[in-house]
Amino acid sequence: MIKEKTLKAREIVDELNKYIIGQNDAKKQVAIAIRNRYRRLLADESIRRDIALSNIIMIGPTGVGKTEIAKRLAMLVNAPFLKVEATKFTEVGYVGKDVESIIRDLMNISHEMAEKELSEGIENIVEQDVERELLDAIFPGFEGYEDVSKEKFKGMLRDGILNDREIEIEILEKTMPGMDMLGISGLDSFEPLQDMLKEMAPKRKRRKKMTVRDGRAVIRDREIMKRVDKDKVIEIAKDRAENQGIVFIDEIDKIISSGQGSGADVSRSGVQRDLLPIIEGTTVMTKYGQIKTDHILFISAGAFSSSSVSDLMPELQGRFPIRTELQPLNAGDFIRILKEPDNSILKQFQHLLKSDSLEVVFNQDAIEVIAEIAYQANQKIEDIGARRLRTIVSKVLEDLMYEAPDIDKKNIIIDKEFVLNKVNDLYSDIDRRKYIL
Repeated sequence: MIKEKTLKAREIVDELNKYIIGQNDAKKQVAIAIRNRYRRLLADESIRRDIALSNIIMIGPTGVGKTEIAKRLAMLVNAPFLKVEATKFTEVGYVGKDVESIIRDLMNISHEMAEKELSEGIENIVEQDVERELLDAIFPGFEGYEDVSKEKFKGMLRDGILNDREIEIEILEKTMPGMDMLGISGLDSFEPLQDMLKEMAPKRKRRKKMTVRDGRAVIRDREIMKRVDKDKVIEIAKDRAENQGIVFIDEIDKIISSGQGSGADVSRSGVQRDLLPIIEGTTVMTKYGQIKTDHILFISAGAFSSSSVSDLMPELQGRFPIRTELQPLNAGDFIRILKEPDNSILKQFQHLLKSDSLEVVFNQDAIEVIAEIAYQANQKIEDIGARRLRTIVSKVLEDLMYEAPDIDKKNIIIDKEFVLNKVNDLYSDIDRRKYIL
């Protein structure tokens, strides 16, 4: 994986092109945003703090690549990434679900990433301790056995022969009173307090029966946690969340008020007001300490089919200075989506069937008719973009997926006739078969 500090904007786009067809303007904008984040870190310290990130709004219908661009971007630079739907905050409004939970969730993800990275360096050492404890649980007094017997039992353990044997191992449990007992249950704003109380709670040891397979994972996690420097994990996680974190806010157009002044409108306006300080830059308390949001990159997206970005409250608009419009997909785009990406839908299904020793090849005419059916379905029913392709391909391969283990012929060619035979009703009368699509 390319390291973030060496990424040029053009290199970012080249990497995104491996997974996402078209939408070049959106790719360019997010690439510049990531490069600017690195540039800020190299800027003179006297001005670095004042350099703000250019948050982005992606405008376009569903299924055209908005989420995929943001997700792939985070994977590419190995950054903490969180996707949220703006609508999850609308039902209860600004007095209910706390928008600060976005930052707490991002920090949790960052902490998991840092913890995993630090634990990878000690896995070999830990594995020896795991093996020793498992063998002692299976064969009490194992250390006193003869060397020949020890090696024999070690081989059985490593080969998985003992995986289903039941053993009893020691586990640690954190004990604390429920938040309802403290009189503060049901309020999202008390989540940091609840988490901190859990961390401070005394640990109780007890023995539990489980299989060797399950016990291995429990012992490994326990031993890794003993050796990992928890303060170092928090330090790395905090820095990464604050300076590399990416938050993708989907369906932001759904929190635009209709202008009727109803209860729902009040809720939507409240969500916008609560999002503003998070995106503008504030400090949020988490169970790992305070997190500053000033340099977290926020990417929002929405169809804006019955509204526009200008309908958002002016202050919130100002926090998304970069706006990029994603284009609807046509049949030609669908052909490319089926063929070109490294993780294309066809490649995914081919690999699934390969596990049953079935080699499936799609002819060009089959790909073209799948793309055309998907495009026509989007035009006549509801435009869900590239998501329609998976529905069509699943229908085409339905019988193969069901019968694959028992099929004698291991090389299957999918051509136009094969596709039409499987989806004939869909192709001839899409409107009549809405329930299938």
